[in-house]
Formats: sequence, structure tokens, C-alpha cells
Amino acid sequence: MRARIYKPARTAMSSGTAKTRDWVLEHVAQSPRAIDPLMGWTSSADTQAQVRLQFDSKEAALEYAREHGIDAVVQEPKPRKVNIRPGGYGENFATNRRGVWTH
Repeated sequence: MRARIYKPARTAMSSGTAKTRDWVLEHVAQSPRAIDPLMGWTSSADTQAQVRLQFDSKEAALEYAREHGIDAVVQEPKPRKVNIRPGGYGENFATNRRGVWTH
């Protein structure tokens, strides 16, 4: 049984970091998915591919994988650059602006 351990990235639709603090253990599908000829639904005989476990730390996820005999691969997250302007959002509405603010 194979799995990967990773820290999820933020969604493209938000600038927040919700749901990106925990580490996730996700099983790799052992069998390919098949399309049902009658309904067109996608199905699989592998139920482990539906399991996503969340952990507070990478070490906790690795320990769980070791205890249950899961061959896990760790994918380290890429560091995120900090995007903080000196004045912040409030600078757009400053009353002491030196120049004219136009679009």
C-alpha cells in the first residue's frame, strides 16, 4: 500500500492560508478507475483512494504510516514569499497622499 504525505497549497481562488497548516496522508490508487457504461459514473474497487487523513505535523503522519505498514513518500512544501506592502491596504485611502490618486 502506497501513500504520499504533503502539506496542501492554498486554493487559487483565495489569498488566505486556511486548510494549509495540516499535513495530509493520501493513499495512491492501486487500480484504475472505470466508467460505468449505463450511468457514466466513475468508480473504483479501491476504497483506500478515498481516504485522506490530516495530521498536525509531518512526524505524526510518518509515525502513523510506519505503525500501519504504509509505504509513504513525503513531498516537502515550497516556501511562500511574503507579500506585505509597507503601507498595506489602508495606504490606498490615505488622506495625507502627496500626489493625485487616479486610475
